[in-house]
Amino acid sequence: MIIDFHTHAFADALAPRAIDSLSRASGGLHPYTDGTASGLLRSMDACGVDHSVLLTIATKPKQQTRINDWAKETCSVRVTAFGSVHPDAPDIMEELERIKSLGLMGVKLHPEYQNFEADDPRMFPVYRKIASLGLITVFHAGQDIGFMPPAKASPEKLVRALPHFDGAPVVAAHFGGYIMWDDVLDQLCGLPIYFDTSFCFGRIQHPLAQAIVDKHTPDRILFGTDLPWSDAITEKRLVDSLDLSPEDREKILFRNAAALLQLSL
Repeated sequence: MIIDFHTHAFADALAPRAIDSLSRASGGLHPYTDGTASGLLRSMDACGVDHSVLLTIATKPKQQTRINDWAKETCSVRVTAFGSVHPDAPDIMEELERIKSLGLMGVKLHPEYQNFEADDPRMFPVYRKIASLGLITVFHAGQDIGFMPPAKASPEKLVRALPHFDGAPVVAAHFGGYIMWDDVLDQLCGLPIYFDTSFCFGRIQHPLAQAIVDKHTPDRILFGTDLPWSDAITEKRLVDSLDLSPEDREKILFRNAAALLQLSL
């Protein structure tokens, strides 16, 4: 079984423009799907993925209501969609309550696209609200290849943000911090936070990936791809290359995610 904890898709009418814009901004990345929800399902079938988490991002305050409504529409027995809120939205607290009422299980925050620092004190009440609602938070973590450094969700900033989630589940994408893995190993490993493996095959040094898994423990690692920018066949090669027991490999590929998402196996 495979659960992909990190995928993206867009409404059909928006997908061509979104994929083109994101590809150009990231230096010409080649997408693995057409960026639609149906494209996500086709990739899941082709790659042997049983369930996916679809992460949405509100890049403007006025987008959050529409995006969260669409996220609800895409949920199915094979897809768990997360909502998103924008830090500058005046109704951010109310929208978080609406995300909960829609039955969405979490929120995606992308400090680069949403222009905020992960440890900005104005976000601490938002984090506590997320926690009070029992929602999961996924951060884009580390550098983003479409933006100049410094990273707005560096391991150091996530360390300062984490206590304000009051123990609610937080996921730092891209092995805890894209292209900042030395800092992940030194600062984030061992803390109560999950890492996903998305978009790291061929990018993270293999000994460093192994060291992070060993220090952080496989209990807090989630398999992810970052589809449409990679796929499960590609990203699973990194997991398969690690020195893991069969039990720990299952934890990473699906058991940890199933527990977070309250999925029956």
